[in-house]
Amino acid sequence: MKIRFIAAALFLAMLLFVFGCSDGGTGETPAAERAASEATQAPVERKEFIFTRENFPRMDGSTSTAPLAEAAASVLLGEPREAVAELAMFNRTTQSFRNLANGETDILIVSEPVPEVFEELRMQGFEIEIAPIALDALVFIVNTENPVNSLNLRQLQRIYTGQITNWSEVGGENKEIIAFQRNAEAGSQVLMEKLVMQGISMSEPPMHYMPQGMGELITSIQGFDGSANAIGYTVFFFAENMGMAHGLKIIDVDGVSPNPETIRSGEYPFTNPYFAVIGAHEPEDSPARIMWQWLQSAQGQALINKEGYVSIR
Repeated sequence: MKIRFIAAALFLAMLLFVFGCSDGGTGETPAAERAASEATQAPVERKEFIFTRENFPRMDGSTSTAPLAEAAASVLLGEPREAVAELAMFNRTTQSFRNLANGETDILIVSEPVPEVFEELRMQGFEIEIAPIALDALVFIVNTENPVNSLNLRQLQRIYTGQITNWSEVGGENKEIIAFQRNAEAGSQVLMEKLVMQGISMSEPPMHYMPQGMGELITSIQGFDGSANAIGYTVFFFAENMGMAHGLKIIDVDGVSPNPETIRSGEYPFTNPYFAVIGAHEPEDSPARIMWQWLQSAQGQALINKEGYVSIR
């Protein structure tokens, strides 16, 4: 764009030199001079892009970001949320990246995937543009009947390696700890291994201690054998803002309670961004890139806050 502008200006200057600046006594501005003047004027502002059903980008992402995608679609299309719900039928974190690389979707609203995903993309030669748009936190939940209200990093690591097996070892009752995990490709599992375990291998749980869905995990901890000895983890948005922690409580970590303020400030230790992701090949005026930029804008950030997520600013 800039190169073409300079070339045009040079060409017009040559015209002025060849034909001179004289207007032949008429007193009018020569055509070449008028053209040069117009060429140096500020470009006309681009009209605001209007999203329609026909041009709306195909979305995919994490289970925990589907409500945000639904809200964004509702605002950008000007339709009720129930009418756009079908546009936010997400395939979970890892698979969504594969869908983007395979051309099956245009934009991701997603949590961080397992590191192997980026290697897959590199092997395919598929380049992405990724931008943080919100923050979330990994939180630990127990039954409300459990008297334990806070655990520290070392205790959590030892619970999930099987070195601490009874709640009495961490200030609770004399009951066995039932530690639920997520499957390897779940976004919350990626956060657990990155933020909490930090390279330490987790113990292998029985299959029924590894629910496939976030809702199944919550339900399992709420009513495991009618007791209060289970613990699990999820993201703050699910536990706090979707009412999924009813009958459960979110425990503190190192005495810090997770909330928007402690998450945004970093005082709560287990935080990580949500991202908007597009293929690097997307043109500047493509609907996917325009939506990607909108999610980072003041309007997009306001919606993120309104929806109960923690904006990055």
